Amino acid sequence: MSSPATTSKRAHSLALQKRAESCFPGGVNSPVRAFNSVGGKPPFVDHAEGAYLFDADGNRYIDYFGSWGPMILGHAFPPVVEAIQEAAAKSASFGASTAAESDLAELIKACYPQIEKLRFVSSGTEATMSAIRLARAATNRKRIIKFEGCYHGHADSLLVKAGSGIATLGIPGSAGVPEEIASLTLALPYNDIAAVEAAFKAHPGEIAAIILEPVVGNAGCILPMDGYLQGLRALATQHGALFIADEVMTGFRLAPGGACEYFQLDPDLITLGKIVGGGLPVGVFGGKVQFMDLLAPLGPVYQAGTLSGNPLAMAAGIATLSHLRNHADAIYPHLDATAGALFDGVAAEARKSGITLTVNRIGSMGTWFFSSGPITNYEEAAKSDTAAFGRFHRAMLDRGVWLPPSQFEAAFIGATHGETEVTATIEAARTSFATLV
Repeated sequence: MSSPATTSKRAHSLALQKRAESCFPGGVNSPVRAFNSVGGKPPFVDHAEGAYLFDADGNRYIDYFGSWGPMILGHAFPPVVEAIQEAAAKSASFGASTAAESDLAELIKACYPQIEKLRFVSSGTEATMSAIRLARAATNRKRIIKFEGCYHGHADSLLVKAGSGIATLGIPGSAGVPEEIASLTLALPYNDIAAVEAAFKAHPGEIAAIILEPVVGNAGCILPMDGYLQGLRALATQHGALFIADEVMTGFRLAPGGACEYFQLDPDLITLGKIVGGGLPVGVFGGKVQFMDLLAPLGPVYQAGTLSGNPLAMAAGIATLSHLRNHADAIYPHLDATAGALFDGVAAEARKSGITLTVNRIGSMGTWFFSSGPITNYEEAAKSDTAAFGRFHRAMLDRGVWLPPSQFEAAFIGATHGETEVTATIEAARTSFATLV
């Protein structure tokens, strides 16, 4: 490990942050990159390799947010780099169809038999926004059900009681969203099936879809209770609504077939992102052919994207998903074992220091909540000691470990994390906790 990356050793990053603040609101191009909730200023990344980030001052950090999920195979994974270089040599964009689009689509369909047809977009926000439009068209209904703390991108109707940056900033939604649009979204507590039953009873024949993260990742990692997801599927079917699984975060992470495989789910529509593009911007929405064929040019639902199916993203996605599928028997057990050792090891050091932590983990994603727990929904997550998390985050960063800069964001393990990184992180946690008591 390099020496601790204390603030005094991040002078160049601090200068770059000041420069960025003259160009961008808050000095960032996405609010989740800011350190508002944890304090301090973010390091500026120069390059990354495997499980490590290197900042503009030459400091090295173990990376536990992995570009917010997609770096499941590690940074600068050679087959992905080579695929991008080869594709770029042919041009970065055509605005016309390529065989690579179908190549990647067939890989996705092989992992997700629930997806009969799909369409590529350029972001997770576009994917969820398009899935909602499709559900409204298919049902001729306006209302949707989402869940408190679940983040589905920044489309207007999905910012009601959302997670991710919304939760981190402590605001209930977003200015600029008309009340008329917000009123069509019913935000319910996660893991409460009775609340969903009551919503259908209160709005008979009005609800177009249920959309949720099968495992919440944008309010910290929150797992579904036994039978909860199956109960939602049954209620959607009973009331003629579509069931949309937003797997932008869990897709290909919990299993080759994501949460749908892990929990044996059969949604009407599925949204994907992150890992699909191997680190490049891409999103997917797909599902039952009866709904997907409502899209133009076959049907009346318009959706378009000039750079959808970008050849660089397709190449990176093919390289990533091919490797995950071909080596699934080795990769997923490694991810689970490494994550288990990491999350349990850090929690053990907290107990030794008399600090109360609740660990929520599934596979290679999880969260240390500074709370006595349990954490089963956003309301409980919001009661966590976010100030303590902020102190922990700063202490870990100074010791060369970069955690997601919010109590309300999941941490991720990649295939390049191993015993060396886990041991170093647990040691960093031990000395960090000592500074908190």
